[in-house]
Amino acid sequence: MTTICVDVMGGDREPQVVLDGIETALEADQELEVLVAGPSELVEGFCAKHSRTRALVCTEAIAMDEHPSEAVRAKKDSTIVRGCQAVRKGEADGFFSAGSTGAIFAAATLGVGRIKGIKRPAIAGVLPGASGRQTVMLDLGANADVRPEMIVQFAEMGRAYSSVVLGVEDPHVALLSNGSEDTKGSELALSYHAALAEAGSWFAGNAEGTDLLAGNFDVVVTDGFTGNVALKSLEGTAKYIVSELKRLAHSSKRAVAGAALLKPALKTIAASLSGDELGGAILLGVKAPVLIGHGATSVDAVKNGTIATANAVRGGLVDKIAQVITSQNS
Repeated sequence: MTTICVDVMGGDREPQVVLDGIETALEADQELEVLVAGPSELVEGFCAKHSRTRALVCTEAIAMDEHPSEAVRAKKDSTIVRGCQAVRKGEADGFFSAGSTGAIFAAATLGVGRIKGIKRPAIAGVLPGASGRQTVMLDLGANADVRPEMIVQFAEMGRAYSSVVLGVEDPHVALLSNGSEDTKGSELALSYHAALAEAGSWFAGNAEGTDLLAGNFDVVVTDGFTGNVALKSLEGTAKYIVSELKRLAHSSKRAVAGAALLKPALKTIAASLSGDELGGAILLGVKAPVLIGHGATSVDAVKNGTIATANAVRGGLVDKIAQVITSQNS
């Protein structure tokens, strides 16, 4: 059995959405156990009705608008802090939460701990590609300021994730820049390029913003500042397109009929862009899989995130990253 701790209080929606997601995850994965973190009135009754669950009773929760590191220090009995501690103690093999990204990052770095040799954990997500090839992108916001040697570690972690989760045999990595030519980029980007080129034959050169959804690369790496801006730009563009399509769909009877035909396809596209199919983003570089769901999460996203965390455990993702880092330092 693989045990995943799930934060019931994570996300913008009511806790029942998370509980329903846990229930569907248990139905879909018979080798899954869940440590359910939340207040007693929610988790004890749920666990009494569901086999393969245990309650982790917590009296506090960290809100989305709280300062992450301050909240982690102040709220020792919060679901995020207790959940990460449970992983460290061996009570769970991984952690899933749709709560505050900053709080999860801080609690996991301190509570779960970094893999030996990792300078900074990074947040990775999977983007859909027009070619049918999915792209792992990191860092998506954990580290605004990054040194060249850290970019190389991000690339190695992204390659491990691509291999274990997406099944890519020999993932190639590109550096996000403002042009495909090797000479393009700021002085910092050029230093990243030089470090990656020296790191291995898996480095494929620069990627432009237009490559992110094209499926041209297995992994795209950048600093957390650039990665977060790029991700939010993609999400904002997607929301704009959807809102415009909805508006135009009501402009005529013909448009209404066309919108009805396109609705299933649009839902599929929206799901692939949201990351719900894989449950969210993963924090790479800590000693156990930690997945971060979207705040406006759904039942399916909780189910997928819980199972994806379990699959990362079963696939030996952390061990693979540790092996790569050890070989670099030897």
